[in-house]
Amino acid sequence: MSRIDRLADRATEVGTRAYDWTDQRFDLDSGREFLGKAFPAEDSFLLGEIALFCFLILILTGLFLGMFFEPSTSDVEYEGSVDRYQGEEMPEAFVSVLHITYDIPFGMFIRRMHHWAAHLFVASIGLHMLRVFFTGAYRNPREPNWVVGTGLAGLAMGAAYTGYALPFDEFAATATSIGYNLAISVPVVGDVLGKAFFGGEFPSSATIPRLYFLHVLVIPVAIAGLLGVHMAILLRQKHTEAPRDDDVPAPGEATVVESETAAESNVSGDTGDPVVGDGGVTAVGTDDHRGRSTVDRDDDSVVVGLPAFPNQAAVSAVVFFLTLATLSTLAGFLPVHNIAEYGPNNPAGTPELIMPDWFLMWVYGFLKLLPSWTSFTVPVVGIHVSAEFVGGVLMPALVFGAIAVWPFVDYHDESTHFTANPLARPWQTAVGVAAIQFVMIASIAGMNNLLGRAVGVGTEVVNPILTVALLVVPVGSGLVVYRVLRGSAADTDGDDGDTDAVADGGTPAADDRAPEVSDDG
Repeated sequence: MSRIDRLADRATEVGTRAYDWTDQRFDLDSGREFLGKAFPAEDSFLLGEIALFCFLILILTGLFLGMFFEPSTSDVEYEGSVDRYQGEEMPEAFVSVLHITYDIPFGMFIRRMHHWAAHLFVASIGLHMLRVFFTGAYRNPREPNWVVGTGLAGLAMGAAYTGYALPFDEFAATATSIGYNLAISVPVVGDVLGKAFFGGEFPSSATIPRLYFLHVLVIPVAIAGLLGVHMAILLRQKHTEAPRDDDVPAPGEATVVESETAAESNVSGDTGDPVVGDGGVTAVGTDDHRGRSTVDRDDDSVVVGLPAFPNQAAVSAVVFFLTLATLSTLAGFLPVHNIAEYGPNNPAGTPELIMPDWFLMWVYGFLKLLPSWTSFTVPVVGIHVSAEFVGGVLMPALVFGAIAVWPFVDYHDESTHFTANPLARPWQTAVGVAAIQFVMIASIAGMNNLLGRAVGVGTEVVNPILTVALLVVPVGSGLVVYRVLRGSAADTDGDDGDTDAVADGGTPAADDRAPEVSDDG
């Protein structure tokens, strides 16, 4: 048994004792239906929990930082640990972040942890969505949760952007001005958006208070609300589940699932006898003489996994502390944006190298690649459409819109319980690979100056190549992926004539262990 396994066992034991103690006082048995909801024991399914824990850590570290941060651009005299700024009049927001970083005990550590938690929050949401996409876990009836997840991804980026501006140092203020220019580029309502989100022409005295209000209240409340909706849908519906292994017998050969009580059962669903409501726990199939539950390999009406409490709760506790340990390590060894080096915002100056964080780099790439002729004025109505609007607002909106409506493009009439093998979904996987390459090339375009410097040429040489690559490479690679997977599926299934099932995005027929699903909810 590995060290991690022993740690998980100990955590499970602690969780069991905690449950017994709590049950004696609050009669948790009455909530067994909820507490026994099964979670599949799949490691990749924990990416969503990592995102949830990152959000929690962001809230806790944000509360600490908020106690010392001053959302004001009014000048105050600096008196702190940084010698170069002693006695200077500087924006209060900048000065307060200097105090947090160099004068408040553990301030630098908490600020770093907040920074890395934001990055891991966005990354874990992105990886979670990729897992859901490639395994087809967005299919009927889980389309609503995919849409909610898309909204969470957009809000996570918005939270990171608004927080990025708050120190009001030279680098962050200049980078944040790009967002202001995009806001006012929106036809007809641009000026209104600029006043609403930035308090008028950037930077104004209202800019930092507005962004601070969005960062600490509006966006977190929206994220918390969508997380609540996401979890409510998750609890109401069954989890998806990977195709069961060979140790689960084929249809008609029911296997025994270890459990002693209903709440400790690791299956849940709405079939079998006895039956409980959605999301609850039931002893499924035929009970043996020891009271254990049984399940078939293709029984898509149940979930084989860990009950929510105490088993899954114990696993979640381990994931939380691993997430906390990872962020602590990053905060302890990796520095973050050095505002003392850049200095306070200087409207008359521009840092040599300006670029956003990695998760917004693809938007920056659109802005760098779009030619000036994409700016035009609509005849008759006289509405001007700028290249900034097309590249920085319209195209990202189309990307997010395409992601949100994807389950309705790859629509399935029947509900699906088991996740699919990406290799058995040629056109869906090809689209996913093409989309990833599209975003990656656009991100590289956002760093075109660094790329040009690395190869010894100017951006005027790099940009045309990147533009062609942005249009050609995703399409070409998508076609290659489709051809390879389609050919492989045909070779595999040619003998049994089951190619149609694979081409339709179903589970693989040759070596998969997932049966066809029924149309239950």
